[in-house]
Amino acid sequence: MQSLSPLGRGAFLVACLASSLGVAQSDVTDRALLASPQAEWLTYGGDYAGTHYSPLDQISAANVADLEVAWEWEVSGTAGNLEATPLVSDGVIYATGTWSHVFALDAASGVVKWRWDPGLVRGGRAAGGPVTCCGPVNRGVALYGDKVYVGLLDGRLVALDKDTGLVVWAVQTTPIGADYAITGAPRIVKGRVIIGNAGAEFGVRGYVTAYDAETGVQAWRFYTVPGNPADGFETDAMRAAASTWTGEWWLMGGGGTVWDSLAYDPLLDLLYVGVGNGSPWNRAIRSPGGGDNLYLSSILALDPDNGELVWHYQLVPGDSWDYTATQPIMLLDIEIEGRPRKVLVQAPKNGFFYVIDRETGGFISAQPFSDDITWASGFDQVTGRPIEIPAARYGETGQGLWISPGPGGAHNWQPMSFNPATGLVYFTAGSSRYWYNDIRNVREFVLTPGVRNEGVTTSRGTEPRPDPPPLRGSRALLAWNPATNSEAWRSDSDGPSGTLSTAGGLLFRGGGGQIYAHDPRSGEVLWSSPVGGGGMATPISYEIDGRQYIAAEFNAPGRVIAFALGK
Repeated sequence: MQSLSPLGRGAFLVACLASSLGVAQSDVTDRALLASPQAEWLTYGGDYAGTHYSPLDQISAANVADLEVAWEWEVSGTAGNLEATPLVSDGVIYATGTWSHVFALDAASGVVKWRWDPGLVRGGRAAGGPVTCCGPVNRGVALYGDKVYVGLLDGRLVALDKDTGLVVWAVQTTPIGADYAITGAPRIVKGRVIIGNAGAEFGVRGYVTAYDAETGVQAWRFYTVPGNPADGFETDAMRAAASTWTGEWWLMGGGGTVWDSLAYDPLLDLLYVGVGNGSPWNRAIRSPGGGDNLYLSSILALDPDNGELVWHYQLVPGDSWDYTATQPIMLLDIEIEGRPRKVLVQAPKNGFFYVIDRETGGFISAQPFSDDITWASGFDQVTGRPIEIPAARYGETGQGLWISPGPGGAHNWQPMSFNPATGLVYFTAGSSRYWYNDIRNVREFVLTPGVRNEGVTTSRGTEPRPDPPPLRGSRALLAWNPATNSEAWRSDSDGPSGTLSTAGGLLFRGGGGQIYAHDPRSGEVLWSSPVGGGGMATPISYEIDGRQYIAAEFNAPGRVIAFALGK
């Protein structure tokens, strides 16, 4: 564990500190987290179940036309896409920009209270800075006690004083010099900070770790793929997983990074973890004898006290297409075929909407939400395994082909929301682009540090390839019934974003430089407002002095904007 203050290069910057000194705020407690959702927004997703639902109803279908900008604040010096979901506690909004910047604003006025810059080196490995797959993004912070927690692109987990933004402790969660990064928001479970990492494309071994929230001392770590058998296995789960791998996979890392999705059920006392893709993507290279390659592209249920595996369900055995299971996880209690069920739902990149029994990990159903799926035709209802289209296994056939969804996925990191009044889950689905896997160009694979090691190529190469099939899918806002695992309605969407459902009978999302409010039962647009030329991250709702706000981060230019009813 180390403090950030001696690290140099502008290790931290606290701006407007005087406005927050001496203003003591109440701590975020376990009881408060368990009580979410409420008038505040204390954790990513609004609650442990990740429903992104607000019980506030002051803003409703009857008055949403009167919604207007209450305040806005420019997130300066953070070029790149903003992906954070803000948190709100005691009248203060906490969020992150790119390059792991953290800031605190007065939630009623947007006045900055403090800002912290970790001073990360830009320019990638060549400049001595962090290597990232998909830009210097960050999806937010966690709150607990009197601290704010953030994961940095260089692999550190940092605790900041909630009132001042000063560093309390920091711990390096990844090997120094390795090509890991942290882009996801931490979660707090029973006084511990849970954090994963990113970097599977660069040849790393994935894991998720719990740290004591007060001290930063590591409590446990669960690896998601097995290491070198000669070194012994950390757990029985790793020993079992190793039997599903072949060759010398550990030399390539294996992948399986936990870069985003986490949820917690306090009654079952289970922590749910979504695991990412393999490293390299191409199974024929990383595991040449085949195999399911556990626990890639899997949902894991862990004991939050010791990190031990309770159950797992693998969405895509032997993944070769970058079909991660790191997209948002949501926990719901619903009735299916007349029977109450505790389920876990997910709409991952591969184009199928999954409903899983969260008590046992048992498969319930998986149905397509994307129109252009070419890797699988459906699922075996007994085993829960996908029915693969044989030609999709480009590594085994040695033939190039067009695959859909592409690496961007039919749905990616943008959070879903749930409305208990409608019983529907809402999310934006992207156009399911095809991509061409030409195995002929990567037969001589060499792992190269600091660059993407996918084991595939999407370039045309020296040999002709067929034209892609016509796409039927398009960008859409989907309303999905998890009880029947079927589409309720869809509306055209001009861009992806996270969604927010509210007790006021509204569904908020962004796209095409606008923020929209929809009727959650029909999809009808009830209100919209221009917000600039870029996209929107994920909106939240909170209440200050009896006034309800809707707030989110927006790109081009980077800003936080809060909306409220006109006074």
